[in-house]
Amino acid sequence: MKFDFAKQPTLPTSLKGSHEVIISLWEICAEIDVLKEKLNITSKNSSMPPSKDFKKIIEKSNGKRRRNKKKRKQGGQPGHTKHKRVLVPESEVDHVEKLPPKKQCECHGLVIPNGNYLRQQQFELPPITPIVTEYQRQEGTCCNCGKRHFGKLPNKAAHFILGPRAIAMVATLTGCYRTSKRNVVALFQDIYRFKISTGTICKAERIASAALKNPVEEAKKYIKNKKTEVHADETGHKEKGKRMWAWVAVACCLSIFIIRPSRGSIVAKELLGEDFSGTLITDRWSAYSWVSELLRQLCWSHLLRDFEKISERKGTSEKIGKKLIRLTEQMFKYWHQVKRNEKTKAQFQKYMAKKIPEFEKILKNGTRCKHKKTKGMCKEILKLKNALWTFVHKEGVEPTNNLAERTIRTHVIWTKTSFGTQSKAGTLYMERVLTVVGSCKLQQRNVLEFMTSAVDSYYENNEYPSLIPMNSEDSKCRKAA
Repeated sequence: MKFDFAKQPTLPTSLKGSHEVIISLWEICAEIDVLKEKLNITSKNSSMPPSKDFKKIIEKSNGKRRRNKKKRKQGGQPGHTKHKRVLVPESEVDHVEKLPPKKQCECHGLVIPNGNYLRQQQFELPPITPIVTEYQRQEGTCCNCGKRHFGKLPNKAAHFILGPRAIAMVATLTGCYRTSKRNVVALFQDIYRFKISTGTICKAERIASAALKNPVEEAKKYIKNKKTEVHADETGHKEKGKRMWAWVAVACCLSIFIIRPSRGSIVAKELLGEDFSGTLITDRWSAYSWVSELLRQLCWSHLLRDFEKISERKGTSEKIGKKLIRLTEQMFKYWHQVKRNEKTKAQFQKYMAKKIPEFEKILKNGTRCKHKKTKGMCKEILKLKNALWTFVHKEGVEPTNNLAERTIRTHVIWTKTSFGTQSKAGTLYMERVLTVVGSCKLQQRNVLEFMTSAVDSYYENNEYPSLIPMNSEDSKCRKAA
């Protein structure tokens, strides 16, 4: 039965008509609940970023942004560890100025120097000018045929206006610091006092992409052959306005990026290897379902958002959601105590042995809920229940996928300030440069130095630098990230 709300209401004339009105109203109420749930989507109950929270946008536009009374003040908090800069050794200081004390004190007494100094250092940046090398190719003529000959350039670098380090700087600015091509042009002019064009930037990116090919391919093969914990995630990408997906896998202090048109399992297998035998830490996205549950760990941060969404529904759903949130928060509290060495892993396992059945019991109750979405979500989570508790029993496995999310954030922020890539070559460049930037950050290596070394080896046909660390300890990676 359809209602025309533009007209005056008409009363049903029969019992059947009354039943039709009740059924129609019931369906409308159900649709209203669905619309309300969509309106209430926030960063706490979905994967939507905090910047898009609808309530925050409304509060800002109305000028009534509410303040949290318990919000901490900016700056260092009471009791935090003080960070003090270590002085550079005097042997490495460029200039030393010794400043004697004043000769007379305020009390009119004579001040006698005692030979001790209070050291204080100031850092200054020198004016930077490019190093210009001119290649003068001497001409010669064949005395027999008259053919002209010129001196041979030393390497491929001489054919391009930018040298290896300048090319590496372009790649670092566009890949690591997400600087646009026009801003790179402006930066070169303002800081290096050197005029270049956006076309030069594009060519420099192509050279950098070719230079990074071997290190990136080596890292891809390495991560596939390691039986270790792998954090994986994916996010949107655009190439010429076409929808694509950027994938990341983080393991062994390496972050591997690939950009493909699909978000399906084919790409996941390409990224991880079809014979994957490590431990995969991800959300519940179906592209990873080909990996055995015994080799997976679902991200509890994502699950907490799901529980939050359940708790915002009425009736039984609200009770189930709140119980799951309470248990999850208790679990995280205990886990953080283990990470701070306040509790042992054995104590945590003993604690979780009591909590796991409680979790699963609540989820089973959720499968009997009348709300279709709550019922379906609980069923889906229970299907993967073997992947919920891997971190409890297996050493080195984290309960969240935060490592991959922090790593892929570089790409997410880059997409917000650009129109994506405009060619396959541009997409390949981003794929390679993000792999290098992410891996160098995890290993606390200098991105510019690695880029320079890669471009140098590309020009000189020398052994390329490796992204694979000498000692790939995951704990160090997480700390660096």
